[in-house]
Amino acid sequence: MLGFYIIIGAISVISWLISNKLKNKFKFYSNLHLHNGMSGAEIAQKMLIDHNISDVEVISTPGMLTDHYNPKNKTVNLSEGVYNQRNAAAAAVAAHEVGHAVQHAKAYQWLQLRSNLVPVVSITSKFSQYLVIGGIILGAASSATGYIGFLVAIAGLVFMGLGTLFSFITLPVEYDASNRALAWLKNKNIVNHEEYKGSEDALKWAARTYLVAALGSLAMLLYWAIRILDRD
Repeated sequence: MLGFYIIIGAISVISWLISNKLKNKFKFYSNLHLHNGMSGAEIAQKMLIDHNISDVEVISTPGMLTDHYNPKNKTVNLSEGVYNQRNAAAAAVAAHEVGHAVQHAKAYQWLQLRSNLVPVVSITSKFSQYLVIGGIILGAASSATGYIGFLVAIAGLVFMGLGTLFSFITLPVEYDASNRALAWLKNKNIVNHEEYKGSEDALKWAARTYLVAALGSLAMLLYWAIRILDRD
């Protein structure tokens, strides 16, 4: 078990380091101003037009790095540091989020699968750890409640497994959106060579946050699985 604690601790530290690295990268490339003077909102609008998407709205949302695409109401939500800014970081994030809108328009299978899992995972993620821990406690209380506790813990483990599955399904969705964004930025000459390298680097670090999150979720799932199944 000590090994798992070390792995989980290491993943937590790596996650923190990558998150801070991403913030620093975003800050650094925010100072790399675009030669064309386009804002994040303008870049998003142009990418939508170039992909013949007319039913998606680009709006501003509060906060930093809160950018996302909402498939329910078809909105590209750009944070304050992206919507009005005219730099390589804003270009990368805006194009990435529109990449999700393009996925939606083209019925990209991984995005569809993730979207279908959202309502399920939003519920199961709230109860998974409570069920796992509660089941283990119930099982240890007495022999009479041992089997019931085991079943409760298994249910929690299944719920936790859905969350881990969601994390890994998110990976191809995010990497594909970045690839679409970078290809469009380059092919349409939205950015020059230096700006493209900055956008590419920023999206690379953003993708790593999802990878570490998925690995952390898997490590936690394996830890609890061993705790529950190894009852000797």
